Amino acid sequence: MLKMKSQCESCSGKLEHRSDAYICSYECTFCSPCTESMDHICPNCDGELVKRPARVRSVIDVATTQIKRKVFGK
Repeated sequence: MLKMKSQCESCSGKLEHRSDAYICSYECTFCSPCTESMDHICPNCDGELVKRPARVRSVIDVATTQIKRKVFGK
């Protein structure tokens, strides 16, 4: 599961789960202004920074759905 970090690693700005944030393949997380200033390149690994997906449902809801599918085949 993707770790939804709540703070920009560059400026320490607060990031909500639905905030526009950018991540690299190692899940380094940055806010939009910092990402743009770094030309969408992670300063830690030199990887591409892409928009972090939004988390719409809670972890509990997703886990419940997965269990129902495994147990009841639905």
